[in-house]
Amino acid sequence: MLAYVGKRLVVFVVVLFVISVGCFSLIHLLPGDPVAAILGTGNTPQNRAVLMRQMGLDKSFVVQYATWLRNLFHGSFGYGFTQTGGKYSINHEIGQAFPIDVEMIILSQILAFAAAVPLAMRASRKQGGWFDRAANGGSFALLSIPSFVMIVYIVKLVAETLHVPGTAPAAFSQNFLPGLGQFFSQPGTSFAILGHNVMALLIPAITLAIGSFVIYFRVLRSDLIANLQEEFITMARSKGLSRRRIMWRHALRPSSVALISTAGINIGSLLAGGFVVQYVMSIPGLGYAFTNAITTKNYLLIQSIVFIISVSILIITFSVDFLTAVIDPRIARD
Repeated sequence: MLAYVGKRLVVFVVVLFVISVGCFSLIHLLPGDPVAAILGTGNTPQNRAVLMRQMGLDKSFVVQYATWLRNLFHGSFGYGFTQTGGKYSINHEIGQAFPIDVEMIILSQILAFAAAVPLAMRASRKQGGWFDRAANGGSFALLSIPSFVMIVYIVKLVAETLHVPGTAPAAFSQNFLPGLGQFFSQPGTSFAILGHNVMALLIPAITLAIGSFVIYFRVLRSDLIANLQEEFITMARSKGLSRRRIMWRHALRPSSVALISTAGINIGSLLAGGFVVQYVMSIPGLGYAFTNAITTKNYLLIQSIVFIISVSILIITFSVDFLTAVIDPRIARD
């Protein structure tokens, strides 16, 4: 196991280096002139020289990359510049947006697993039965509906028909309390903060959970059907174990390896896929900040968001590989 983890750590470091080089090169590869985009009508030689010196663009590529990397090690993404000459902290922008993405994805995955696992276990008990056919048909129907269409119906059902308090899109800014620091610094009000945020993110979380639920349900159902036909399940049945015990203790664990691997890939895609939901509902997460940065040609913010998403996906993938090796040690031996 230690050798497996060591090899994965080496791969992790190499891929992280490639990601850092690619993200830093992004500002040089994008079309247009970032200095001209920031200065706008004030793009004079004097202003251009001052801004290039402030952004470090007057130095060589290697020096710029080393400076950017050193700032990252100190937890700083640098500063962006507005067309009026103002300067703002990219850390502040990301610090306001990233907790929204984290909470939205965590809530969506809780909902997806809570629905997918029991339904897959129920459907796999009798392949081809009425419940299995109904669940399969329903999952195909949900999978065919795009998220930007699904969210309209969910808003209509949850916020307008059921009148669930705190879920209306217009009330997001009043209900959501951003900042993980606030959550941990106020233990007495932690549950109140969490409750406000859950209600504010309920609709986008349900939207993302539906797509995840379909994937998890189909993967887990297929593996459970295959594992329920194995000899060790037959042996468990011959010992007189209950159906519930066989399903939870003997069939679910070997079937969860593919489920966890799929979840890792899916959660990584949600970091980017959630952009559409955020844009439709005007939720000020990373996706909303990213689309605004593209519109305003804020190259430094684009670079930072791409780096954060890439590193997050890498960390999730590495964690999933380690978790699957713990569940099934044969993976580490192979």
